[in-house]
Amino acid sequence: MHLAPGGPQSHFGSVSLNRSGEMRETGIAWLASIFLGSLSIAVAMSGCRAESVPVESTHRQVEGAFHVHSGDRIQEALDAAAAEGIKQVVVHEGIYRPDSPGQALIWLNRQHDGIALTAQGDVTLRADNPEVADPNSESYPAIVNHVVYFGDGITPATIFRGFRITGSHAFVTRDESVSIQTETGLESLNKVEFFYTDGGGIKIFGRSYPTIEEVDVVGNYARPCGGGVSVEHRGFHQEFVTFRDCIFRENRCQLTGSGVDVLPESSARFFNCLFLNNVGNLGEDDVSPEGESYNAEHGSGALTVFPGSRVIVENCTFTGNWNGVDDKGMGNVYQNNIFWNNTRPGGLSPGERFEFDILSGVNVKGCWIAGRIPDLRETIDESRNVLKAPDPQFDSNFAPKSPTYEGVGYRPVGRFAQTLSEISKSDSSNRP
Repeated sequence: MHLAPGGPQSHFGSVSLNRSGEMRETGIAWLASIFLGSLSIAVAMSGCRAESVPVESTHRQVEGAFHVHSGDRIQEALDAAAAEGIKQVVVHEGIYRPDSPGQALIWLNRQHDGIALTAQGDVTLRADNPEVADPNSESYPAIVNHVVYFGDGITPATIFRGFRITGSHAFVTRDESVSIQTETGLESLNKVEFFYTDGGGIKIFGRSYPTIEEVDVVGNYARPCGGGVSVEHRGFHQEFVTFRDCIFRENRCQLTGSGVDVLPESSARFFNCLFLNNVGNLGEDDVSPEGESYNAEHGSGALTVFPGSRVIVENCTFTGNWNGVDDKGMGNVYQNNIFWNNTRPGGLSPGERFEFDILSGVNVKGCWIAGRIPDLRETIDESRNVLKAPDPQFDSNFAPKSPTYEGVGYRPVGRFAQTLSEISKSDSSNRP
């Protein structure tokens, strides 16, 4: 790994600013963290419990895995597994909430690398706790910045599978008495504003490349960006975060990346994922320099990719979002995807809704696209894509029934094979 040039900077500057790597304040006060809490103190002081009567033990080791049940703390099990070299933590059915305000419900750093954290049964991880939150706060009932945090030192061997992630509502604390990120020794990975604010559901930071599978990121809100997920590699983007068989739905944000926000010089890849009913641009752009609002006319997509970032998007479906994808990277790969009527209202941008706003469409191929503006910049090769696609005839899982779409777009797997209406019923029963 190399030290990223230039250190932290606003992700709303011009393309040339982001590429130059010059350090600059652009409409937001960069806040450097100078108090880094001890991890051992963090473990002792924090945690989350499922909604039930607490049990005597906080985790149980069975046949080479730690098991977390109702009443247990997930973070304690993760830390114990890391200390003992155990590579599996299984979380059993339940709703897990934070019991005190903090930066995340659970967090994984270098010492947790290689752990497979998996859900068994219907497991919901939440950012809120109405019994603890201030009812007069705008962020009520959320009490953590992020539901899940993946920090520096996580490789693709770290697996996160099978969870529902929900309940974030633009809560922000910079209190470092419980630190979710240990000292990296790199100035370029200092904690600044977007470390705290972006990524209501999941925050991925630094040299962090987890494998995330069969995760439902639903109903989260962040201000300003990354309602569902924020990826912030700060130039350490030699490897990719991987999302496989995931759903990003009904997430919201003030500005960019309502489903997923890929910040400058970061990398992410998406295989067989569904982006559904996400809405961005719900507020004014108070981050960019005055007069340089980001994507001011048409707004941003369910997936936002900033300059210098790399993405691979294969066999995914985008439908019912405020916009589809906005991508200012170069030569990013979009293959065999469906973009269908991403025309959802809700944001403030005055222009028409789009399916694709991509600076370089050279590697867009095999995509079926239909909406008010299929290709905003007219950079996509029509000979390799279908820009006036027929109705895919989605079923209740948002898999296309039309035989024309064989091999194209998202197909539900695992627990998502049940209808989304059934999943939504489970969601509603989990809400406060």
